[in-house]
Amino acid sequence: MSFADHFSGHAADYAQFRPHYPDALFTHLASLAPTRALAWDCGTGSGQAAIGLAGHFSSVLATDPSPAQLAHAEPHPSITYRVGPEARSGLPDHSADLVTAAQAVHWFDLNGFHTEVCRVLRPGGVVAVWCYGLPFISPAVDPRLRAFYTGTVGPYWPPERRHVDTGYRSLPFPFPELQVPGFEILAHLDLPSLGQYLRTWSAVKRYQASHSGDPVADLLEELASCWGPAGELRPVRWPLSMRVGRVIGAAA
Repeated sequence: MSFADHFSGHAADYAQFRPHYPDALFTHLASLAPTRALAWDCGTGSGQAAIGLAGHFSSVLATDPSPAQLAHAEPHPSITYRVGPEARSGLPDHSADLVTAAQAVHWFDLNGFHTEVCRVLRPGGVVAVWCYGLPFISPAVDPRLRAFYTGTVGPYWPPERRHVDTGYRSLPFPFPELQVPGFEILAHLDLPSLGQYLRTWSAVKRYQASHSGDPVADLLEELASCWGPAGELRPVRWPLSMRVGRVIGAAA
């Protein structure tokens, strides 16, 4: 494959255990779009953002270079899933109202993506990219989770991950930016489910490829003392870092 493919090998787990985005996010983005005819979700993975968009747009094109991830995407009558890179959507010129990239743009050829965004957005169209980093759970759990992130698997993060750590502020974004409210993902997870989420991290997979054993199992054993019963559900919050803008030269 010609792209940095960190997730096809565990596409089913990614689809099952990655969190979904809040509907308030998509309500707000739809309110910024000139119409609600067409949204393009680029780097859709297994469609977490595409499903959210489908509740607000008549048609959603969701593209990803990984056939394995798309094979696990949730079907929806308003969504067309298509294998393809960030620089070639296959959409007509000036046809889309909104372009999104959720937890994906740090893997992109940004020049190609930005050129395609400007080509496919209609006047007044909006582009929104966002990411999430470490979740927040409790004062007892959070320091241990951060030590795992930066220490245990820290050396195994791909270099592009640094852009997530900066909330995408280290990435070029050549569009007039719009101010947006703060959004966060909220899920209620037990300890085993947290472990399943952590095992979808690219750094964990790269660690496992170089070592015997499961680093997540060791972390869960450490967390057991401060979690309570393993089946106890705890609120898990992922703040979203967003950059939202309109294409250069588009009508407001």
